[in-house]
Amino acid sequence: MGVQFGRWNIDSKPVCMDDLIQAENMLAPLGPDGTRTYIKDDVGILDAAFHITRESRKETQPHITLSGVVLTWDGRLDNRSELVHELGDVSMVDPTDAEVVALTFDAWGTGCFARLIGDWALSLWDPESRLLFLAKDPVGTRHLYYTRDESHILWSTLLAPLVLLSGKRFALSEEYAAGWLSLNPAPHLTPYVGIHSVPPCSFVEMRAPTCNVRKYWEFEPAKTICYKTDREYEEHFLWVFKEAIRRRLRSDRPVLAELSGGMDSSSIVCTADTLIGSDETLSSRLDTISYYNDCETDWNERPFFGKVEEKRAHVGCHIDTASVKMFHFDPEKNEFEATPADTAAPPDKVANQFASFLRSRGHRVVLSGIGGDEVMGGVPTPTPQIQDLLTTARFGELAHQLKIWALAMRSPWPHLLLDALRGFLPLGTAGVPKSGRPAAWLQPDLIRRQRLACTGYRERARFFGPRPSFQANCSALGSVRRQLACLPTPAEPPYIKCYPYLDRNLLEFVFAIPREQLVRAGQRRSLMRRALVGIVPNEILERKRKAFVSRQPRAAISAEWASLSELSRHMRSAVFGFVEPESFVESLRTATNDKTVPLVLLMRTVFFEAWLRNQLQNGILCDKPFGAETRGVPMNTTTSAETY
Repeated sequence: MGVQFGRWNIDSKPVCMDDLIQAENMLAPLGPDGTRTYIKDDVGILDAAFHITRESRKETQPHITLSGVVLTWDGRLDNRSELVHELGDVSMVDPTDAEVVALTFDAWGTGCFARLIGDWALSLWDPESRLLFLAKDPVGTRHLYYTRDESHILWSTLLAPLVLLSGKRFALSEEYAAGWLSLNPAPHLTPYVGIHSVPPCSFVEMRAPTCNVRKYWEFEPAKTICYKTDREYEEHFLWVFKEAIRRRLRSDRPVLAELSGGMDSSSIVCTADTLIGSDETLSSRLDTISYYNDCETDWNERPFFGKVEEKRAHVGCHIDTASVKMFHFDPEKNEFEATPADTAAPPDKVANQFASFLRSRGHRVVLSGIGGDEVMGGVPTPTPQIQDLLTTARFGELAHQLKIWALAMRSPWPHLLLDALRGFLPLGTAGVPKSGRPAAWLQPDLIRRQRLACTGYRERARFFGPRPSFQANCSALGSVRRQLACLPTPAEPPYIKCYPYLDRNLLEFVFAIPREQLVRAGQRRSLMRRALVGIVPNEILERKRKAFVSRQPRAAISAEWASLSELSRHMRSAVFGFVEPESFVESLRTATNDKTVPLVLLMRTVFFEAWLRNQLQNGILCDKPFGAETRGVPMNTTTSAETY
């Protein structure tokens, strides 16, 4: 596994070595285990290796399959043994993941993609048929970008080479901007018009001059799992959950796990402890890293992650986040930043402590609890369950569930029923929920043009079709996919981030069981709480969810007002027709006292503005939005917050 870059000159000109050398310099820091190159005529492919397993150290990439296809694999193949058995007589002993994937492609062509279980992104160049395939796993845990023009095609697991080696300036994608300013854009988008990301669960087929994007797999809405007792659901969940974690412990180095003290991360750590030592392919040690801030009076996580440390008799790394400078940015910074997410995570004391800990222990894999809240019933709403009962006309059970949920939520049952019915109405009729409304400082024309992106790509539930709870699960997974697509590739030092809750087999199980197994009246994460008794400390399992409003961002607005003042003058995002500067400044002023101001969106706007300035300063983006004059965008917008 590692990072990759490829160039195909579709005008048949030989590949320029200077381009490959520049790409290699960008890839090398994220692939410290050596770089190998494939060059033949008009095609050049690079792979910078990053080994995390015993098998990966034997890999030679780019890998040439028996049929002559050139494969570059960035991933972890979880069902390698099953695939080897299904392929039949395989002469290789203990093959690498890349070798197994190569055999599957030779055997089944693009049909192999649906059979590959794990976190992965891969490219396949077929010199005989002059075809390029780019594919990504169903969740989209790895990045893979591509771009093409009349002379060449570029692809890479890093965005920077495609931007910097294209030799041109790019127009800014308005949909990406609208999505970023409203949480997260669609996963196939990048900030640059003409550069795309391979969508999750899809592959891109390129044959000059055509380019087709196709879906190779999707969750089956008709698949259901029905048991007679709760205990059977609990046993099945525990099996798939352990398997999801075991797959991500396959490493010949110590593994690091984020431990917050919440249900998601604590369950991963405690369950992993039951697995380590049971298989020689698993990591021999699991370390933890936890963050705390004693300045936040409502955020008291240390007693909870301390209970986990007490159970496992091992104290992890603790990092104080009180010193984080949340709105810091350097207007004179010349270093290229590929996305606003790179601006949002500047190096600071906390990041340096994290990097130092990784280097000192040799970690290359970090386990994360992202996805647990979305897929395991972290949001205690009865709406999907009530909608299921409505669409199947189970009115007796519907009346019973409305009664017990009304008591648990202290809300009249007609309100719960009305909310469920409203979910079937078009958004224009039902209205967008408060949590999905665009920020008040976005320009109305942007919201009108990009309403889907500005409202979080929300869709109404369909009365006829898959179960509404299945639709809700897919919607939640879509939100996670968009979140993952925005995360920058870890560097300095590089590491692989893994998400047990997003394991394909675990998701298939969760999507197939009745909704009431996940969430019950008065008990969110019901299945997890029941199944993990004796594995996770009771203090975690019985912990009540507590609304937490961070004081730190609000305090940072006052403490870092000098930086924000500079940022609010001559806002480039206003020039591009995205933000109303007066409304933005007013929101900044009131955010320190008004808890209704959405701080996350406020911070994302700050990061976007800083990133946009960086792009314009480095000559990456066109300095004027396309069609701005015809849209009536003011080209000399000036607003200052210096009087605050």
